[in-house]
Amino acid sequence: MNPTLDTLVRELDESLIERYQNDSPLFERLDQVQHETGILHDDRPICPFLRPHFFPRSRYENVKAAAETLHGAFERLTEAALVDPELLSEFGLTEMEERMARIDPRHGGLCVSSRFDAFLDGDDFKFLEYNAETPAGIGDQYSFDKVFDLVPEVGKFLERNAHWRPNPYITLLETLDATYREFGGKRERPNIAIVDWEGVSTFSEFKILERHWLMNGYNTVIANPYELDYDGEHLRVGDFVVDIFYKRVIIHEFLERFDESHPLIRAYSDGKVLMANNFRVKIPHKKTSFAVLSEGRWAHLFTPDQLRAIDRHIPWTRRIRAAKTSYRGEEVDLLECVRQNRERFILKPHDDYGGHGIRFGWESSESEWETVIDQALDAIFVVQERVPVEKTSIPTYSGEHANLENLNIDFDPFLFRGKVHGGLVRLSSKSLVNVSQGGGETSLVVMENF
Repeated sequence: MNPTLDTLVRELDESLIERYQNDSPLFERLDQVQHETGILHDDRPICPFLRPHFFPRSRYENVKAAAETLHGAFERLTEAALVDPELLSEFGLTEMEERMARIDPRHGGLCVSSRFDAFLDGDDFKFLEYNAETPAGIGDQYSFDKVFDLVPEVGKFLERNAHWRPNPYITLLETLDATYREFGGKRERPNIAIVDWEGVSTFSEFKILERHWLMNGYNTVIANPYELDYDGEHLRVGDFVVDIFYKRVIIHEFLERFDESHPLIRAYSDGKVLMANNFRVKIPHKKTSFAVLSEGRWAHLFTPDQLRAIDRHIPWTRRIRAAKTSYRGEEVDLLECVRQNRERFILKPHDDYGGHGIRFGWESSESEWETVIDQALDAIFVVQERVPVEKTSIPTYSGEHANLENLNIDFDPFLFRGKVHGGLVRLSSKSLVNVSQGGGETSLVVMENF
């Protein structure tokens, strides 16, 4: 009988701990490579692990199929919202966000790149958020491969077992180039500007992408929104003509500081620059989009396959407000249900990132939960039902020692024009599995024969 993947990985873990448990020089080298290759959050290496996460091919394909089906549902939802004022009002867009969303991006599809965040539970999984703006982490896999090249036991394991390592940073460039052609771009190797605020914690990832794009003949600059200029024909950063605006700046933060006179908005409105991702993606990016999918009122917008994926893989979600709704087959008062069952629910601001503002009912006292609900009613929040979270054991080093740690894990597939390629694997001891909140990340390896 062939050993299971769990058995093989357990044997690898035992070998890693036995050989490297007190190998502080190795740990220092692993941290050094992370600094050199840019897998950092601020200045913190994000991979304190001695191996990748090994994902069975069958499981990867199941997540892939569901994510691609749901991407289609979000596209339908966005198209419908742009022609239905009642539906659009559910998303809580500002007036400026709505005006920007109505500008034609001049290419098909919705997101050039995007990412679902999923919690795993055996054969089941639930997508909790859709990062439609422009997801972080696409460049990480490249650096992780460099890190684990330093761990011989991992190399031996991979030599013995058929596997596939995704390269999302390569797929991203291919997708940007293809979308630029569809947009009408003529330059053989378009110029790319990676744009975000100066000093952001994800700057090291921009350097990973910049290196890869420059190596492939795509002139690239990293800039902030204040450095842009527009002469009526070209968007520029100094003398650098921008063909593709790779937007890492968050839309609502950008629109809080600038109006239609900003060079980007003028160039984008005139069709002079490809913006990836464009302003329209703000609609599905809002967490209220999960409430629209979940509550069933708009079910007529979706195909049978999309409805099945929504039913199975989207957790119960509602916009928090005084209303009647359905919960577990019964009509309930929404606020009373959330108050009385706090151990079942999470509250999230509808448009934030990095885990900011998220509160877990099971980690709150009754009075704390009541305060959070009151605050949520003064803004726009969603309430989402708690879902099971898988744990995994993985060799983890800290200081001079390594031990097996049992951590919460999520898997967050990347999509490029709606097709999945690779994804993030994040691990944490906390309920919030997020790198910006202190969690870690490791590389994804898909195991072919499992």
